[in-house]
Amino acid sequence: MINYEFKYFKNLIYKFMFEVNSIKTSSWKEPRAVIRLVGVILLAAIIVVAIIRDRIVNQQFRQVTVTGQGKVAYQPDLAIVTLGVQIDKVTKPEDALNQLNTKVKNIIKAIKDTGINENDIQTQNYSLYPQYDFKDNISTVSGYNANQQLTVKIVGYDQNAEKLSQVIAVASKAGANQVNNLAFDASNLNDLKQQARIKAIEDARAKSGALAQAAGVKLKSVVSWWENFVQPLPYSSYDYGKGGMGAGGAVVEQPQVPSGSREIIVDMGVTFNIK
Repeated sequence: MINYEFKYFKNLIYKFMFEVNSIKTSSWKEPRAVIRLVGVILLAAIIVVAIIRDRIVNQQFRQVTVTGQGKVAYQPDLAIVTLGVQIDKVTKPEDALNQLNTKVKNIIKAIKDTGINENDIQTQNYSLYPQYDFKDNISTVSGYNANQQLTVKIVGYDQNAEKLSQVIAVASKAGANQVNNLAFDASNLNDLKQQARIKAIEDARAKSGALAQAAGVKLKSVVSWWENFVQPLPYSSYDYGKGGMGAGGAVVEQPQVPSGSREIIVDMGVTFNIK
């Protein structure tokens, strides 16, 4: 493209010189000669402006993007567990709700007695629905089911990991018959992400130097970057089902639910200009 424009522009100059010489040999008073000269000048101006505009609008970027990765390991200091109560096939809907409410009240009291703040206990779901039985292709209401889910947050898990097991044990003894989800998280997650970003950029810059040397080029300033946060998998399914966890005065052994260490991973793509 550049060679073509250069050749075209050179031919235009030759034509312009020819027109000037022809005008020298003719009379300046002839209108036709003046018009020819003005036309050549205008055409040259239009082509020059077009070439300059093309260079400004369609700039040829010489860039390269290098990807780096940052990893930060951490110990979770938050544990979040979802506990539930399921009531099945009670004759009257009000009786199903009464049974549910009584059990949930006992569960909340038992959890608070372990030292959990009331603000860290939240209702996630509360439902009442009929139970249908099918016989001879006919469905009839055989009872009513009720369910409530409580989300409990254990703060300072890294300092007292046994608190989570204690909460599950006392809740099940008080009437909980479901443990649905268990999550481990960090209260300073944003700070950990920032640390991972910085490590990822440092990794990308280290790679860029080696790659530029191998390619025989030199890199200039950073022009842009993007990031991809690799979401950790804090949730694990932990379900006791609908059995009678809270039946009678049975002794419930505390479950063992170690969290282990976790890792935040951030990928960063850094774009450099090439000299």
